[in-house]
Amino acid sequence: MPSQLDTPFSIDLYLRTEAPGRRIVNIKPHSVFFAQGAEAACVFYLHSGRAKLTVVSERGKEATITLLATGDFVGEEAIVGTTGLRLATATAITACTAMRIDRDEIVRALHGEQAFADFFLRFVLTRGMRTQADLIDQLFNSSEKRLARTLLLMAEFGRANEPETLIPEITQEALAEIIGTTRSRVSFFMNRFRKLGFIEYNGRIRVRKSLLNVVLHDQFSDQNSVRPIIDMPAKARSPSKKRGSPKRSKES
Repeated sequence: MPSQLDTPFSIDLYLRTEAPGRRIVNIKPHSVFFAQGAEAACVFYLHSGRAKLTVVSERGKEATITLLATGDFVGEEAIVGTTGLRLATATAITACTAMRIDRDEIVRALHGEQAFADFFLRFVLTRGMRTQADLIDQLFNSSEKRLARTLLLMAEFGRANEPETLIPEITQEALAEIIGTTRSRVSFFMNRFRKLGFIEYNGRIRVRKSLLNVVLHDQFSDQNSVRPIIDMPAKARSPSKKRGSPKRSKES
């Protein structure tokens, strides 16, 4: 009779097969995986769908801190301690299917399966790098560039698989929360991106690869690049011509 050690551990099988401490759950759009302040007793692994993490301040102001996609762990802070509380609320943007893993079970797998521990560590490091990138984006980039980056992340540009150019339904209010600006500014930028051919926007948003130019090179169309010159009054350039007049007067 073969022992359990003879069967190699499969990460994919572990994350897709129900067993004690693991079960598949289906989350409807706008429903929560867990709420801020609740006991952190499990971790979710997202098989399909999109979700977001939000935080509510003591004054009731809500902010979206990150977007979640297929292949992400959700609520990984549960492994830190037995009495931890959720720091944020995880909400489904679209219909989601996820593996719910009890805290004790995922701790057992991390200690007992090196391959799974490596897989989880890669995710945590990648999440940390993305969090740093989000902070840099918020501190140093314009709201227009932050919107472009958010749309590209939702379309999964940069992942190993082919990007999903048609992103899930999301309101301009939600986009404004994510990038830290007003809905009117988001509407202005969305219309601008559409006119420049970076997106198609008719209820659902389809992201084109050319939007990467906004994030990587601050590159717009030729028509857009001449706008600062059009806005400059002609009189503002006249003093430079007058600076040469004193030299002519000395020669005379």
